[in-house]
Amino acid sequence: MRTTSLALVIALAGGLAACGETSSLQVSDGTGPSPKLPPPIKTLVPTVNIAPAIGWPAGAKPVAASGTQVAAFAEDLDHPRWLYVLPNGDVLVAETNAPPKPEDGKGIRGWVMGKVMGRAGATVPSANRITLLRDKDHDGVAETRTVFLQNLNSPFGMTLVGNDLYVADTDRLLRFHYEPGDTTIKSQPTKVIDLPGGPLNHHWTKNVIASKDGSKLYVTVGSNSNVGENGLDKEEGRAAIWEVDRATGQHRIFASGLRNPNGMAWEPHSGALWTAVNERDEIGSDLVPDYITSVKDGAFYGWPFSYYGQHIDVRVEPQNPDLIAKAIAPDYAVGPHTASLGLTFAENSSLPAPFNQGAFIGQHGSWNRKPHSGYKVIFVPFSAGKPSGPPIDVLTGFLNEEEKAMGRPVGVVIDKQGDLLVADDVGNKVWRVSAAR
Repeated sequence: MRTTSLALVIALAGGLAACGETSSLQVSDGTGPSPKLPPPIKTLVPTVNIAPAIGWPAGAKPVAASGTQVAAFAEDLDHPRWLYVLPNGDVLVAETNAPPKPEDGKGIRGWVMGKVMGRAGATVPSANRITLLRDKDHDGVAETRTVFLQNLNSPFGMTLVGNDLYVADTDRLLRFHYEPGDTTIKSQPTKVIDLPGGPLNHHWTKNVIASKDGSKLYVTVGSNSNVGENGLDKEEGRAAIWEVDRATGQHRIFASGLRNPNGMAWEPHSGALWTAVNERDEIGSDLVPDYITSVKDGAFYGWPFSYYGQHIDVRVEPQNPDLIAKAIAPDYAVGPHTASLGLTFAENSSLPAPFNQGAFIGQHGSWNRKPHSGYKVIFVPFSAGKPSGPPIDVLTGFLNEEEKAMGRPVGVVIDKQGDLLVADDVGNKVWRVSAAR
């Protein structure tokens, strides 16, 4: 048994209490276009600092930023992770969680990580469905709820092109026929393309959006490990954004070296594709900052060999100096271990300034940092298509005074009325943030 594995067993035997090192920097130090990147810290026991998932007490809700208010748009959902707004204003919510991943749970490390994710509320069975929410009277509460699609396989991303609704399951991209106003779809899907899945499938979430002209689809595929420890042969086609030709299903790697990209959106002024990416763990509470970045065609962003350009991760063997030399730094850091997943721009938002030009980011929250980071929704202001200032808190208060998670924000989207919707997969709600009245 390796020393690290033994240490993890000891940590688990101790009840998975907070262990490992402690941050020496503020989250703000690991934020912005030039984050501080201290030397990596290698510890016998990785930092394990879980915020146990407990859900919201009756009547409790997050804290909204000044000038805004928050209320539940929908409640009593089953692990809602991702959101999509149809042209008629109906809201689709993916009620989903990880599929069975027997190879990912093998060994001491896999067993320990299973326990960690269990305490964080991340191991409930997947409902494997997409639910339609309709607010017909526009009062900010969905009074109609129907099963839109079911019997899926850990669905996540959704996008509509004409009458074709695309759903990214964990192992394939599917197409369904949709008619405006449909509240349920019972027809069988057409498979567009297989996606990397299987019994390992470490980062299981797959997102999809369409190009502005609808001819291309862009699909996120996360890595199969933290830093290649399962073997680089297991990373074929992963840690990347795929470009898929909608007519033929042919695909290519649009950008790579992105450890775990989730949210994607088109920046409204530049037209550039942006994504939110979770960076690597287990080299200290202050490394490595998660980030949002514009995605350049053909670019390599470092994973697993380096981070933030050409900062080499010595844990990865064999190294690849030629590829490291091509690695480019992302545009904007959003704090270490924040698990930044959701991403949407404020285009068509009705929220007041300063929340009217920039990006909303759902931060699911840390397990590998002491003290905690994330567990909030933030806003990054933009000007001329680029980040232009420090982030601003939009929703906070997801952790209680005992550092337990009442909720964990994930997907974010602007609805038909211009309000911000936030999926909360621990609180089992969709929150609606609107201008204060």
